[in-house]
Amino acid sequence: MKYAVTTRQWLAAAMLAATGATATAAEMTVTINIPRLDVAEYHRPYLAAWIERADQSVAANLAVWYEVKNTKEGTKWLADLRQWWRRSGRDQALPIDGVTGATRPAGQHILKFDSKQAPLSSLAPGSYSLVVEAVREVGGREVVKVPFTWPAAAAANASASGKTELGAISLSLIP
Repeated sequence: MKYAVTTRQWLAAAMLAATGATATAAEMTVTINIPRLDVAEYHRPYLAAWIERADQSVAANLAVWYEVKNTKEGTKWLADLRQWWRRSGRDQALPIDGVTGATRPAGQHILKFDSKQAPLSSLAPGSYSLVVEAVREVGGREVVKVPFTWPAAAAANASASGKTELGAISLSLIP
């Protein structure tokens, strides 16, 4: 019996193959917990999250949360994110497409990244740290680092915790 492949069957096979290819992309999930603070005057924190190389240079910016409605006033205080500002922020054209967002309330915030897309697509294999820095008006400043290796050979989880401005910061890597 002779079997002929129809155009419809060929397209279905091509779509299935394309879907399978994207499923094999490595993933990075970053979970940032902003604690609920019992203070008289509470302001949402400005926050920067980035990937840092072993020499402490910035490999990729992941998130920058600040007051984006009032751009002039909002960007004025970004320098208070001292480590991020000195290493990357002052050289950026703000807002950074796909990175900049409004400040977030207390709670858990999840960021997901795919190795086939920026910023992970250009990340060379090696040892890195996820760095999260937060600063609050009438509050404090805190930096949390979570070391990791990219790309992950196997599923990996790592975490660290802040003491005041940041709660638990976790990183999940799926090859």
